[in-house]
Amino acid sequence: MNTDDTSRPGGKPITIDAVTKIYASRTGEPVEALKPFSLDIGTGEFLVLVGPSGCGKSTLLNMLAGFADPSAGVIRVDGQPIDGPDIDRGMVFQSYALFPWLTVRGNVEFGLERKGVARRKRSEIAMEHLQLVGLRDFADKHVSELSGGMKQRVAIARAFATEPSVILMDEPFGALDALTRRLLQRELLRIWRERRRTVVFVTHSVPEAVFLADRIVVMTARPGEIKSTITVDLPHPRDTGSDAFRDIEGGIYADLDAELARSFAQEGSAVGG
Repeated sequence: MNTDDTSRPGGKPITIDAVTKIYASRTGEPVEALKPFSLDIGTGEFLVLVGPSGCGKSTLLNMLAGFADPSAGVIRVDGQPIDGPDIDRGMVFQSYALFPWLTVRGNVEFGLERKGVARRKRSEIAMEHLQLVGLRDFADKHVSELSGGMKQRVAIARAFATEPSVILMDEPFGALDALTRRLLQRELLRIWRERRRTVVFVTHSVPEAVFLADRIVVMTARPGEIKSTITVDLPHPRDTGSDAFRDIEGGIYADLDAELARSFAQEGSAVGG
């Protein structure tokens, strides 16, 4: 893990122990989404999952969130098995998942209200986190008045406002333009380095993974399992044009290209009979 800041970690460790996931297809046939998958994620670590479409990245994230149960194996946070959703694990989606009938401040306060935080205190906390993402002046706006990038900043503020130990992020910047995406990557890193929560981040973008991660897990094509893990021992802010950055990118692309070629070969063989 990078040690270029001295913030005290506020996250919790995660242990994924031989977790599998099997779905029933429309025909009733079992579909193996995830092979036995084991991984330890450290306290305050920023871990990124990359892999081909359909490899089980989002499936794994949903199990970490408690939205789905493993078919076998167990996931523990700080030694305790996950048995459903918990406000101690914040989630940020690609589609923002904001409440259009609430103001910006109301959206950030939502989780705090669920925790039973008093009205005045939750307003203070919400404003603090809106300041953190540069949206304090938009507190009384409705989300329909915001750009896509601003909506995602609200979603990030809401996720951090409840002080969860773990932040789960499912391609949160995938729908944004390149400039906004770059800005929010930097904003996320700044907030993470201040708060030091444990982050598990899913993306299809290799440059994004290398720019953000302490460690990258490359997954195989479905059924997903770990193909490789890469520790990104580069200080922040990272120079995306440096030889070290490009070398890490190249290694990940090579792994992904090999998986895609294998997947296409398997599909072609199945179609050909």
